[in-house]
Amino acid sequence: MLDVLDRWVERGWLRSLDAGFARFLSNEVPHAPPLLLLAAALASHQLGRGHVCLDLQATIDDPTFVLSLPPEEPNAWARPDAAEPRALPPTPSEVLAGTTLDHWLQALDERTTVADGAGSTPLVLIDARLYLRRYWQYEQDVRAGIERRLAASTKLQSALPMDAVRRALDVLFPAAANTGARTDWQKLACALAARSGFSIVTGGPGTGKTTTVVKLLALLQALALHAPRISSDASSMNTARPLRIRLAAPTGKAAARLNESIAGAVARLPVDALPDGEAVRAAIPNVVTTLHRVLGTLPDTRRFRHDAGNPLPVDVLVIDEASMVDLEMMAAVLAALPPSARLILLGDKDQLASVEAGAVIGELCARAAGGHYTSQTAAWLEAATGERIDAAMIDADGTPLDQAIAMLRHSHRFASDSGIGLLASFVNAGDADAVDRIWADAHADLALVRCPAGDDAAFRSLVIDGGASHGDGRAERQGYRHYLDVMHAQRPLDDDVDAWALAVLEAHDAFQLLCALRRGPWGVEGLNRRVARLLQDEKLIDARGEWFAGRPVLVTRNDYELGLMNGDIGIALELPGGALRVAFPAADGSGGVKWVLPSRLQAVETVFALTVHKSQGSEFVHAALVLPESFSPVMTRELVYTGITRAKKWLSLAVMDGSDTLRLAVDAKVRRASGLGVV
Repeated sequence: MLDVLDRWVERGWLRSLDAGFARFLSNEVPHAPPLLLLAAALASHQLGRGHVCLDLQATIDDPTFVLSLPPEEPNAWARPDAAEPRALPPTPSEVLAGTTLDHWLQALDERTTVADGAGSTPLVLIDARLYLRRYWQYEQDVRAGIERRLAASTKLQSALPMDAVRRALDVLFPAAANTGARTDWQKLACALAARSGFSIVTGGPGTGKTTTVVKLLALLQALALHAPRISSDASSMNTARPLRIRLAAPTGKAAARLNESIAGAVARLPVDALPDGEAVRAAIPNVVTTLHRVLGTLPDTRRFRHDAGNPLPVDVLVIDEASMVDLEMMAAVLAALPPSARLILLGDKDQLASVEAGAVIGELCARAAGGHYTSQTAAWLEAATGERIDAAMIDADGTPLDQAIAMLRHSHRFASDSGIGLLASFVNAGDADAVDRIWADAHADLALVRCPAGDDAAFRSLVIDGGASHGDGRAERQGYRHYLDVMHAQRPLDDDVDAWALAVLEAHDAFQLLCALRRGPWGVEGLNRRVARLLQDEKLIDARGEWFAGRPVLVTRNDYELGLMNGDIGIALELPGGALRVAFPAADGSGGVKWVLPSRLQAVETVFALTVHKSQGSEFVHAALVLPESFSPVMTRELVYTGITRAKKWLSLAVMDGSDTLRLAVDAKVRRASGLGVV
């Protein structure tokens, strides 16, 4: 078995770390059955693929599901010193041929290595799910932390002054703002979250998650300033004072985007009819920081400064883009929150989950579309908001978690006939036939770019000019020429460079090339080289060295000394006098520029092409999603949906001529093994 695992590593199907873990167990337990060693390696491998555990039955049903098959860039399957290529290793299906769940469970009946949670064994087996102990503990901690907050909701709801809640919500959501033609889910979401110590507001792009949470915070501050403060566990009441609120996001880019939007939402709050309305407005923070900064990172460790022994000094913590928060980080957040603090999560349940293990929001919101509110919840919401919930969403068996989730259902960004909105909904529903048909409708905001093999013309036009040179009359749809023209044309002659840098950064946001993979000719690495060459041919950049004017770079690791976060994008600019500096948008929401010497940037990469995963938390006026010629397991409907919804105004989808990867991706749904389930 160890030889098979090593050969899988050579082939690129398995990580060396995973085979090393199995070898460690073999050394510790010399009599360990081969199926135990296989399960250990696969359980380790699942973490690298986003799974929290190894689902044994799912592995028996579909053995290829648990390995990186095929890898993005297969290794050459031959040793340099070998006269003949090595034979292919046995596939997972061949290794597991004839294996039943009972066989595997019997092999895992090794008490020094596997337990049901008690003790300190490296592996934990729950039903047919095999965990590495640390991730089993994270899952237990997250479940327990949420359940504690949900258990307090009944007391918290009963302590809310209903009349004050109704008056405040009617002020924050004026009747004129809603035609009455549809349920105001933003108003309902505020009411649901106000009565719970844990809540989730989910919805697609443009559904108003930021607006909703700002009005929710206004409601909570209005109640706190004019009544004794009610803690989320309803165990104490204190004298009136503003709530201590922190706003956070998983990445620096997501934090910066929320910084930009939340200030405007706070300024637009209709608080005039609230008692001391301006005091309520002033009590809502408009500075968003990363979760790592909120919790306080400790160098060279996975731990944070704030934990159960040193809780955060907050009454409310709001996390935006929560779909990007992995299981380990969610466990750290819940551990660091005081029992009395509220936790409010915002995110799109249909977006890609975190790169790391876990799909917390996706799992918690699995039933969100159906509502599943109890009749008691529906009655309370009608009294608090005047809004009625559709009878189809009433469920006598609704869980406590169901009562804490609100799904926003109306997009204000995309009209009902928007091509981007329709395409996103078809992809989300897994309707590949509707996706195929949509291109025939000639939506003004959609373009399908077919790239024939060996012909760069269509791809060149897309990258350089946004595809507008095809005579489709959409000249406003930009490519990379736009920001580079701004860089060259507006370069100042003196030291007044901030306005110029801001103009270049804004122009750069007008277009972004997105892709599914990191490796290969249609991954980040190949596309970055290809785009640089095309721009060089057009004499828009001079890319003969690592650093050049116009080079866009992505920060890949948090740098607290520089104040740069993973996901931040900057552009190298040549200042008057010839010095090269990298301009980043200031992360404090001031609208300024942060200038950094290239030599100080130790963790950046060129970002003409950006993976869809890295694009989460960002929006671009024109997004171009490139799908590779061959299908890869990472290509799923969630990835395509996330790429589509990065576009604010125009979307181009580039596919290889004759390839069916789009249809295959729409048919493929992310499957993440986990036991978090419904709380």
